[in-house]
Amino acid sequence: MTQVRKDTRVVRRVARETFGYDTLRPGQETAIKSVLSGCDTLAVMPTGSGKSAIYQIAGVQIPGPTLVVSPLIALQRDQFESLDEQDVGGVGLMNSTLKPAERRETFENLLEGELEFLLLAPEQLSNPEVLEQIKAAKPSLFVVDEAHCVSEWGHDFRPDYLRLGTFIEELGHPTILALTATASPPVREEIITRLGMRNPKVVVQGFDRPNIWLDVIRFDDELDKKRNFYERIVEVEKPGIVYAATRQRSEEIAQELQNKGIKALAYHAGMKAPEREQVQSAFMNDEAEVIVATTAFGMGIDKPNVRFVFHYDISDSVDSYYQEIGRAGRDGEPSQAALFYRPEDLGIRRFFASTGQVDVDHLQQVATVIISQPGPVTLHDLKEVTELSQSKLTTALSRLEEVGVVVISPGGEVKTGERNQDIAEAMLEAASTQQNHHDFDRSRIEMMRGYAELRDCRRRYLLNYFGEEVDEPCGYCDNCKAGITVEKSEQLEVFPINSRVSHNAWGEGLVMRYEGDKMVVLFDKVGYKTLAVAVVQERGLVKLVA
Repeated sequence: MTQVRKDTRVVRRVARETFGYDTLRPGQETAIKSVLSGCDTLAVMPTGSGKSAIYQIAGVQIPGPTLVVSPLIALQRDQFESLDEQDVGGVGLMNSTLKPAERRETFENLLEGELEFLLLAPEQLSNPEVLEQIKAAKPSLFVVDEAHCVSEWGHDFRPDYLRLGTFIEELGHPTILALTATASPPVREEIITRLGMRNPKVVVQGFDRPNIWLDVIRFDDELDKKRNFYERIVEVEKPGIVYAATRQRSEEIAQELQNKGIKALAYHAGMKAPEREQVQSAFMNDEAEVIVATTAFGMGIDKPNVRFVFHYDISDSVDSYYQEIGRAGRDGEPSQAALFYRPEDLGIRRFFASTGQVDVDHLQQVATVIISQPGPVTLHDLKEVTELSQSKLTTALSRLEEVGVVVISPGGEVKTGERNQDIAEAMLEAASTQQNHHDFDRSRIEMMRGYAELRDCRRRYLLNYFGEEVDEPCGYCDNCKAGITVEKSEQLEVFPINSRVSHNAWGEGLVMRYEGDKMVVLFDKVGYKTLAVAVVQERGLVKLVA
């Protein structure tokens, strides 16, 4: 593990003279100094707060190349262009768009020590040639951008991120820097575990976005909801983003807005890549006033003048919702985040949470194929033999790997693990773990319902969800405006927020927030539960963990 000087004056001088930063923002300096001391670091900071500056300023001070893993080619290009403008010792790219000659040149530059930064897609590390070349270069810093992609409880889960921990160990465990704009406590824990981070420093900074007005408009009738929604879109200052749950709905809304004379475009994963790029470019260049999107739109989007983010359909979790509304008002100017809510809308999210799940039969099917093979089997062959979808196969392998039935190599080959003789018991453990994931997903939907139906300050609810304790109402949401808030003195706080507690049936958990006479606990295995404080006290249901 490489350690270098972490003197505050040196850090600030490098930031100023090399990268042109007059000052460092809250959290940046702490994370940089942590990395420079050789400590694995998880930085959770909102987009626009300068997460990239952390690895840039730290990377140039540590001998050896810095690897930056990023999930989207567009993000890699943006980072490449930013670094290429600086005198930082060379920067290279490694992704599927490169021609063979370009790949060879990049490897040569890397091995000759001419690259300080190498930006690459996670799937590149599955290529044995790429991994060997990088290993020979002896990287000193391994950066995982958009680190929430490693978490199956995150809203942007990427299967290729699951094996990053294995690659890190294969490279000799260089210092790890994980960066994300949003990560609730369970997502943070999974990032740390999946990446194999050792005694990491966790830096959480700046979840509050006080310039965003928070609003929920509740409806009982779908026609009334539609009418109100379109009226609001016509009147509101633009540009803006609308989120919808399905591809069809995004197209329908975009068409209706066009009929009303608004320059609106739909964006979803069912569109071809060139078409998506064209739509995104039109929005970024202010050629489109409104983009109507599914969750496929957003990662890496940094458009400062987005004046509103409206949700026609409720999000699947507070994690997703916060990330999506955070795309508004990045210029610091007043912006709006409104959820158009019907209780019936929760049905589609509950349905989606139930799809893609694996059961014992799926686990047994995958395990049987692997155990019956005389040697390792590739993911491609495994998918063909089992005929499972990519998501179900990935989930099944993850569960089987967790209980030791299979081992996945850095190259993506799968072989039997230590428990191939204890298959029946392992299957039950894997199925139980999968059920916990399902319960957790359902509980996160309930937390989103809690936000929609909240009778308290909405900003306080969001910040509590991410582990920040807030005493006073924000004064900049619909509930605060209407005087519908709960003062701290009215709350029955029997355990401190962020304290660890234990429940007889649900195990250990973290106290997240109080809502008058109720408390919300995030349990490690079953997710979020809302408990009546009086019942907790009367029956002794929850105890403080020593």
